[in-house]
Amino acid sequence: MEDIEISKIDQELEINALRRVIGAYLDYSAAAVEDAQRWERSYSKLSPSHKAILPHLPKKYLQLRRCISKNAFFILNMLQAYEPPFDMGYDGSWNNINSHDFETEQHEIENNDETLSRNLDSSNHSEAIDRPEYACSHAVANYPTESERMCWHEQDSNGHFLPSEAISNSVVTPSESQAIHGSSEDLQSGVESFQVGGHSDSLFRRVIHSNVPLADVDKVRCIVRNIVRDWAEEGKVERDQCYKPILEELQLAFPSRNGERPPTCLVPGAGLARLACEISRLGFMTQGNEFSYYMLICSSFILNHTQAPMEWAIHPWIHSNCNSRSDEDQLRPVRFPDLHPGSAGITDGFSMCAGDFVEVYSHPSQTEAWDAIVTCFFLDTAHNIAEYIEILSRVLKPGGVWINFGPLLYHFADAHSYSPEDEMSIELSLEDVKKIALHYGLKLKKEKIVETTYTANMLSMMQNRYFAAFWTMVKEK
Repeated sequence: MEDIEISKIDQELEINALRRVIGAYLDYSAAAVEDAQRWERSYSKLSPSHKAILPHLPKKYLQLRRCISKNAFFILNMLQAYEPPFDMGYDGSWNNINSHDFETEQHEIENNDETLSRNLDSSNHSEAIDRPEYACSHAVANYPTESERMCWHEQDSNGHFLPSEAISNSVVTPSESQAIHGSSEDLQSGVESFQVGGHSDSLFRRVIHSNVPLADVDKVRCIVRNIVRDWAEEGKVERDQCYKPILEELQLAFPSRNGERPPTCLVPGAGLARLACEISRLGFMTQGNEFSYYMLICSSFILNHTQAPMEWAIHPWIHSNCNSRSDEDQLRPVRFPDLHPGSAGITDGFSMCAGDFVEVYSHPSQTEAWDAIVTCFFLDTAHNIAEYIEILSRVLKPGGVWINFGPLLYHFADAHSYSPEDEMSIELSLEDVKKIALHYGLKLKKEKIVETTYTANMLSMMQNRYFAAFWTMVKEK
């Protein structure tokens, strides 16, 4: 009986985490419109002489609202394809969620668009509705707690990735794809006609709310930028800086990969799964591991529901007016995926595992299970980096290879500033990290520092650059 109660508690925690993530995705449009309204209010406060110098700005704000609608259109289609891994109404507490009418919100966007159009040539541009401002926050997410939940993506004979019950196995047909790309006006159908993975729309009616934390809003925007990094042609610059050296090193370490038993490779912190896909294309039996529902929902859609290269378009850079060289740069669309996963030559056995790295891979079945491990921008996500390295060593076979790429920007270093809990955070120097690896039998073979960016806007006037550690270590036999 005690085990059952613990299981129910874990499930309730995970349901609440998923509700929060879906709520953040669904609140994307409202939060983005609030920013646009703030910019419009600032413009309305200009003197007539200054407005005369900048008559194009109202038109820009109109275009920006249309970009928001296009981004929201993609997000809703992504959520529609998602299959929750459990009954979201299981605990009967849906009525505790404060909901609002998404359809009304979308009509408001269109009505404001019409108001903007009528006033493009007017110096008395109407002031938008006053709403609270959304600021950018960098707090760390509250992620799922259940360790054994597995989301598998396996190819069928038609090249589609078919996951288990944890992820939807429905695939958008070409006719459906054409229909949903027909017009962003379909957003106005609202939540009443919206479905999740073919199931009841009650999940969406009840999960939409108006009190989404600012940190969660920022995470949705981060996912939009991660789509560019992993699945757009524009992200190739970063992928060449980060992924290409890893792929080249894997090929050197495993020159023969065409046998009956391909080498196995684990990719913790797989994000939107592009690196794991590229490793699989090299002939490795690859498993990506990811903890974040934000990432898992999006990667599931790209892996399982995209029908062709460059099928979708988003506007990832519209959320800030800072450091743009031109309005055209800021509003530009980015198409994806540049590589269609279903026809990319993925090696049989490719999978994605959802759950906390420490909990999932501490299981005895994972001991010495992997020929190679690849970590990219992952090590600094640990509460205790020593524990990460201990587990990495344990699951790696004797003679196995660990390839790491990334900085040490410890995610929980500033947790005290936004979390009431006393979050554990062990923050070590690169030298100490390598000492821990050596302690657990991982010998350094190659090492260098690589300059790179992460989800950067390549046309921005400001670039945050990392000098990432890139190494290859081998586990002692």
